[in-house]
Amino acid sequence: MSSGDRSQTVGGTRSYEVRTYGCQMNVHDSERLSGLLEDAGYVRAPEGSDGDADVVVFNTCAVRENADNKLYGNLGRLAPMKTRRPGMQIAVGGCLAQKDRETIVRRAPWVDVVFGTHNIGKLPVLLERARVQEEAQVEIAESLEAFPSTLPTRRESAYAAWVSISVGCNNTCTFCIVPALRGKEKDRRPGDILAEIEALVAEGVSEITLLGQNVNAYGSDIGDREAFSKLLRACGAVEGLERVRFTSPHPRDFTDDVIAAMAETPNVMPQLHMPLQSGSDTVLKAMRRSYRQERYLGIIDKVRAAIPHAAISTDIIVGFPGETEEDFEETLRVVREARFAQAFTFQYSKRPGTPAADMAGQIPKEVVQERYMRLSALQEEISWEENKKQVGRVLEVMVAEGEGRKDGATRRLSGRAADNRLVHFTAPDQEVRPGDVVTVGITYAAPHHLLAEGPTERVRRTRAGDAWEKRNTEAAAAPAGVLLGLPTVGVPAPLPAVTGGCAAP
Repeated sequence: MSSGDRSQTVGGTRSYEVRTYGCQMNVHDSERLSGLLEDAGYVRAPEGSDGDADVVVFNTCAVRENADNKLYGNLGRLAPMKTRRPGMQIAVGGCLAQKDRETIVRRAPWVDVVFGTHNIGKLPVLLERARVQEEAQVEIAESLEAFPSTLPTRRESAYAAWVSISVGCNNTCTFCIVPALRGKEKDRRPGDILAEIEALVAEGVSEITLLGQNVNAYGSDIGDREAFSKLLRACGAVEGLERVRFTSPHPRDFTDDVIAAMAETPNVMPQLHMPLQSGSDTVLKAMRRSYRQERYLGIIDKVRAAIPHAAISTDIIVGFPGETEEDFEETLRVVREARFAQAFTFQYSKRPGTPAADMAGQIPKEVVQERYMRLSALQEEISWEENKKQVGRVLEVMVAEGEGRKDGATRRLSGRAADNRLVHFTAPDQEVRPGDVVTVGITYAAPHHLLAEGPTERVRRTRAGDAWEKRNTEAAAAPAGVLLGLPTVGVPAPLPAVTGGCAAP
């Protein structure tokens, strides 16, 4: 039986695969797309199906200079498969779809559906319309039709969840195209956000990450400058919610009331991801970032004074147009002073459609590479030194799945400490499930992880672990023909390579 025949004979049910590129917003949107398709009767194809599904959806990113080449390369690989399998459909959504629209169908005429960032809820209808009319459907909304959180969702984790509090961005950073594609900021009502969080906790979720393109600007659309700090405090009143995180904030909107809310709300974790982008005031001005070095370092000082054990991470762009060696040295100076636990560093690359792409003073590739290597080496040294300070501490670690690639060989398990540091620990004799919490003593530090090589001091079974166990038991017991696949379990990926939408080139 051919691969095409196999997927078509699952009780008449069509399977789907969603491929996600880019930021946390896209990851969360893909959960919505999966939920919409399952609500419409599709079933998820097994992990590693690699196009062996009746519907393949690309949720795209327009951030990288070669984002379109990557998309068309993947579409090209699916073209012969689609020819061999009548009835297979391909859909393209996300930021690149919002930007390129009809260009996608012109360059890849075998694509069935193109939809944008504002109308992901239309995907099942567009797929059916394309099937009936036997022609490509291109539908791009210019403004948000429905807040994404009102749509069905297939959560990737049984115990940790993204919760979107806003979409869009009001900033005009010269390196970022996202605001043009996702529109102006639109905030959800606080009651709707808390209702979603309470519903998730009732299902067993114990950790949530508040998500926004510029998350701490929350309130600008509803006219309340302290709305974000109020929301953090309200999360503290949700019984059963153990961990609250948020990403990605902007220094411009990071106010003292937010720092106080973080420090005074027990379930808000001692972790902050604060994009720097550059330590040079000249470059920050060219980037159209509305803060300067002194303001940024002042925020770091206030956070550390209020939350001494906070782990602070950042994003930095190397080689922005016009960056001199003196400008780069200013970035190195800020890195030395701020002492980030982790930094996501990027070599500047042109984003078509952004003002920076046409700026004078584009830096030669070899210069950018050399600066990038110097910055990476400095941050590696600082990350290791900061992690060494954790040795001897006793930490609570929420167990994850898939965080430790060598866990099977080393007889270890892995998870995240409250400050989001990755911890590998010796597997205890008793059963431990993702979502459970262990107490361990740190014995060794590496630049990107901690080790707890002694015995586990305590294992706390949780409702989140119960939810993980129930979900996996149900998946294992599903009939063989129903392509549910096993969920990817763990905290939402802690700051992928492109964060927040405005964080990286």
